[in-house]
Formats: sequence, structure tokens, C-alpha cells
Amino acid sequence: MRHPDQAAAVAALGADAIGVIAVPSSPRFVPPEARQAVFAAARSGAAGCQGVLVVADPGDDQLPELDAQRGHRVVQLHGSESPQRCRQLRERSGCLVWKALRLRRPHDLQSLAAYADAVDALLLDAWVPDQLGGTGHAIPLDWLEGWAAPLPWWLAGGIRAERVAELLARLSPTGLDASSGVEAAPGEKDLAKVEALLKAVGRSA
Repeated sequence: MRHPDQAAAVAALGADAIGVIAVPSSPRFVPPEARQAVFAAARSGAAGCQGVLVVADPGDDQLPELDAQRGHRVVQLHGSESPQRCRQLRERSGCLVWKALRLRRPHDLQSLAAYADAVDALLLDAWVPDQLGGTGHAIPLDWLEGWAAPLPWWLAGGIRAERVAELLARLSPTGLDASSGVEAAPGEKDLAKVEALLKAVGRSA
């Protein structure tokens, strides 16, 4: 999310969480001074809607941005953070930590257990060269069927209303993470697509 009014509207429709991108190379980037307004707007739309700050390989110089007092409850890590680094960031930020991992092949699932005591949830996305997320590419569902997740997990990648029935018939993720699939342009949400998605998962207000 980039705009407070859209954050409030999406929260009011029934979203569990909204994300704000803190990766400067992303077309959805929101500068530090504008983030709290987006998170506050989401809470005004629905008090229980969690704010998620999305970062990639944050250095210690970025720790003030990650602090829980900045309006978010979750830090979502999209870089090459090791389990040890995830533990450090969880302790020092005072936030829940979700680790995003991009899968190139089914075998990659075996490495996820290393994060079991380092983060609070996983987010699985498809691997695309030189892209950290928001690509719309989907993980093949047969890779995930029968997988025993070590943590709560969110599925990302090409999440749209028309895919929900098949996804939920074959998998049981904790949640679905949508970005490009509900946009008119990067960072510009199409509220009709958001509403359709939330209705498909039974979460629309």
C-alpha cells in the first residue's frame, strides 16, 4: 500500500494485514516519513488490521525504521537474511518477523525448517531473477501439496480471486498475500479486485 485512503478502504473490506514497501528499488516504495500515515489509516479502517513493513537485508543503520513504534507490528524480510539475522532483527525491532523465501524448485522447501525458531511466519513466493517479490509469478501448487509447514505460512505469487477456489482446495496456507494481482498499477490498488479476492476467501466485510 502507498496511499492512506486505500489502506483504510482495504482494511475496512476485511484484510488481515497491509504491507508498506521500504525497499527503495521497488516501484511500490514508500519513504520513511510517509509510512506511519498508511499504517494509521489501515487501523482506522479496521482496528485489527496489522501493519507489515517490507524490507530486504536491512543493515543496523536501518534499525530505527524497523522499530515497533513506527506504526507496524510485523517486519517482513525479503532479502537473504539468515536465521541468525532474523533472530537479531526480531529481538531488536520488538516486532513479529515474517521471512519471505522464493522457491526455485521443490527441494528448496527442505531449507525452511532452519527458520522454525527464528521467525514467526513464512511467506512463500516464486523465484524470479533480480526480483524480490510482487512479480505475479506463481509457485506450482504440486510443489506444496503434502508439505508439512514448520510455521504459519502465507502464499504469494499471482494471488487473484479466480485462483482462490483451486488454491484452498489443494492447500491450507495460513493466509494469502496479494499485490500485483489486485492492482491497476504498481502500488495502486484496484478496490474492486481487492473486494473480489476477499469475498473469495470469505473475509470481505
